[in-house]
Amino acid sequence: MRTILSLFQNRNYLKLFLASYTSQMGGTIGLTALMFYLLDRFSQQPAYATITELMLSLPTLAVFFLVGVFADRLDRQLIAKNCDWICTVLSLFMFLALFIDWMLLVFMLLFLRGAVKSFFYPAHSSLVQGILTEKEYPTASGLNQMVASLFILFGSGIGIFCYWAIGIEGAILIDAGSFIISGLLIKSCKISEEIRLPNGKHSIKDLKVLVVMKDFKKGLSYIWNHRLLLSLVSGFVVFGILNGGLSVMQVFILKYKLTPDNYEEISIILGIVFGSGVLVGSFIASSLSNKLKLHTMLTLALFIAGGATILSSLVNNVWLYMICTGIVALTLPMINVAIGGWIPKIVDPKMMGRVQGCVNPLMMFSQSLTLLFIAAFYPVILSVESLFWLVGGCLVVVGFFYMMVLPKFDALEKSTSLMVD
Repeated sequence: MRTILSLFQNRNYLKLFLASYTSQMGGTIGLTALMFYLLDRFSQQPAYATITELMLSLPTLAVFFLVGVFADRLDRQLIAKNCDWICTVLSLFMFLALFIDWMLLVFMLLFLRGAVKSFFYPAHSSLVQGILTEKEYPTASGLNQMVASLFILFGSGIGIFCYWAIGIEGAILIDAGSFIISGLLIKSCKISEEIRLPNGKHSIKDLKVLVVMKDFKKGLSYIWNHRLLLSLVSGFVVFGILNGGLSVMQVFILKYKLTPDNYEEISIILGIVFGSGVLVGSFIASSLSNKLKLHTMLTLALFIAGGATILSSLVNNVWLYMICTGIVALTLPMINVAIGGWIPKIVDPKMMGRVQGCVNPLMMFSQSLTLLFIAAFYPVILSVESLFWLVGGCLVVVGFFYMMVLPKFDALEKSTSLMVD
């Protein structure tokens, strides 16, 4: 608790923390409202809801070679702030597109907004790395997990409530307002030039095609030659599958199997259960990160989450399903705290943007493939249960992979560090 209080005494961190929360909360409200709007309007075409999620993950693949280079070469604070401003404008255009009922334009604007948000995360995480000490990384990762749990806990419920109360257009306006608040918070931060521009001053004109490709290749080479980092990063393929599956399959199993008549109301309860589980799990993970080795906590959490995901597909009672979902929610923070607290420790701050620029596209690529897979084969070929088997099985497999390689590479990393010192 004392470490958390000391973090919040850092005004820059507090503002970045709140900016992350408001930005994510707004995005969740609008996206949740849009998904339920599409499920209501196109009830016999569940692929529309999947496409909505796809329009947030596919854009990352269109700009993946730029985001990390921009975060390392340009002003990180300026990038994060401008991403929020641009997302505000795109949300307002989306409001107009929904008002005139032009769905193709809605999906195009979602795609553009996803592309812009891709530049936000590497810049934001690089700023956070720069203003914290190495000992504070796991605690900050735990706090990030609490942010995630809060917007899961309240975002989905508020999104559905806003959809009922003020319609899809009103929910999108809340999106726009949240981006404005986030941008103002980031603008008010007073961060040194060394953190904002760790590789010196550059302008957008300096980023020629060859420079961008050279820097991106350098980021790939850095990851490839760092075996511990490479092992951690490779697991993000499965985390993308998890994110892609969870974003739609929980709604699908409620609507098409467990409780078709009142799935919207149950979705709110499920969101509360899931968010509460992640919130409690965040405190547990922060505590365990100081008592267990990170690779032990990580593999244990993967096994439990995978098993609970598979088990949740076998139950026929919505309350038993919620128990299984709660178990999954408890373990997810352990995964994120372990990786989120580990990567900043082993990555050179000058390379953080490019590392994040490689991690996010890798995860989004697998997330996009998962969503495309679901859109193409569900429900014609695949059952809703098989989606849970796919996601749960992948978690168990990566758990075995991490169990075999991480202890060895962690020991090698520590011995190399001692030799350098």
